[in-house]
Amino acid sequence: MSVSTSRLELDAGNTFIKWRLRQAGVTLQSGRWLTAEFNADCLRQCAHSPASVWLGSVAGAALNQRLAAAVRECWGVELQQAFTQAQCAGVSNSYSDPSRMGVDRWLAMLAAWQHTRGACCVVDAGSAITVDVLDDRGEHQGGYILPGLRLMQTSLLGRTAEIKVEDALERVALSPGRSTEEAVSHGAHLLMLALAERVDKGLPGQKGSLPVLVTGGDAEALLPYLSQAQHHPDLVLDGLQWTLG
Repeated sequence: MSVSTSRLELDAGNTFIKWRLRQAGVTLQSGRWLTAEFNADCLRQCAHSPASVWLGSVAGAALNQRLAAAVRECWGVELQQAFTQAQCAGVSNSYSDPSRMGVDRWLAMLAAWQHTRGACCVVDAGSAITVDVLDDRGEHQGGYILPGLRLMQTSLLGRTAEIKVEDALERVALSPGRSTEEAVSHGAHLLMLALAERVDKGLPGQKGSLPVLVTGGDAEALLPYLSQAQHHPDLVLDGLQWTLG
């Protein structure tokens, strides 16, 4: 009987758990589950039992415990979880208390540094939009956290009576809106444009623009506004190998 050498990698966020099954550097399967609806049956979507399971999570202790229990129940494997560090794989963290930084940001920076080996800007467009800057020595220069595209819209539309929130979220335009739904939706995209233009031009304290690596569920909404950016949809998952490998 052959022994499995595959690895299941998990990126658990507040909205989705992104996953991929890898073997010998090749992705065999990938997908995502709604975080709120996760249960052990989700794991059975994997084509075969992994030899190891790696996790990067910002979804909270309760979800992490459920994941660990489900992995143990399905495959008898102990979940290995990544945590933010002061230094790893050539990258230095700027936080005095690294544990205060979301591990998704840390993993994305680790992977970005392996791609560029130089100064770069890492943008993760998810439930929140995070922007982090590394210098040419791999030292984190700090970052920004903004509400994501959907959060920007629902935080306004969800408090407004008689607004069709889902209809508004589907609209992509920059012209002045002619209804409350349009004004909120177009305004959110205008803020995305403003962010992209600032990233392109160079963030405060930077000398000119830097290579930009973009990841996250809303990356495709942001990419058209960036003149020169690389799309790395699995950047957070890619970073797991540098902390757990």
